[in-house]
Amino acid sequence: MTGQALLADSPLIITVAPNGAYKTAADHPAVPLTAAALAAEARACLDAGAAMMHMHVRQPDGRHSLDAQLYREALAAVKQAVGDRLLVQVTSEAAGIYRAAEQIAMVRELRPEAVSIGLREIAVPDIPEAELAAFLAWLARERVMTQIILYDAADVARWQALRARGLVPPGAWSVLFVLGRYAAGQVSSPRDLLPFLQVFDGSLPWAICAFGQEEHACVTTAAAFGGHVRVGFENNLKLRDGSIASGNAALVRQAGEGARALGRPLASAAEARGLYGAIR
Repeated sequence: MTGQALLADSPLIITVAPNGAYKTAADHPAVPLTAAALAAEARACLDAGAAMMHMHVRQPDGRHSLDAQLYREALAAVKQAVGDRLLVQVTSEAAGIYRAAEQIAMVRELRPEAVSIGLREIAVPDIPEAELAAFLAWLARERVMTQIILYDAADVARWQALRARGLVPPGAWSVLFVLGRYAAGQVSSPRDLLPFLQVFDGSLPWAICAFGQEEHACVTTAAAFGGHVRVGFENNLKLRDGSIASGNAALVRQAGEGARALGRPLASAAEARGLYGAIR
């Protein structure tokens, strides 16, 4: 865990992941697939307590995209809607479409304020270690707030080993623990957090995301341990009572209720930038 601060002194960053790479209107009519829809969702989720948005963009036919121009259009729409009151993190997810070199090229071209990167997607044989190190150094030098996505305890150990070897220079790093990615039916449990925390050295801010109806139990557990949380239609459509959420804002609001039950305040985008933008 990071730090020993009281929960009351540690604002919780709620990130909303409103669409992901795969969800469509067939899954839920409120899944935002256009720049305008993302902007509307940004307003609703900001009002519900989110400090941050994890953004995917889509092609006109709804397919996942890493097109830098589509990102620019969506980022501009969200900024027009909410200004700087929401920190927007773009994804570099491959989604079975892109190779590591294309993912890296998109991030370099876009130079976003914040990005999420799957360790398993860029630390691959296709990318020589020197090239990987150069990309990580570029992210650090450009002060891009970079969240490294980790799927299990072995991923955590691998990331920490890269840092220990000096391949990851000090930068604006954080990590995301994905709970239940390989569980049956991708249904997460709060217990899935424990293996991550057992090997994590606590040197960076951390957050979790989870799948299925126990998403709320998972995020409240993470909040109790001092972590931050990501909720939304990307991984889960259901409220804690099993009913389908009316929209992403309902999941954000529910996460905020859990934080308040713990006595933990909600972070603003400015506080999120302060935490995720710090050099470590």
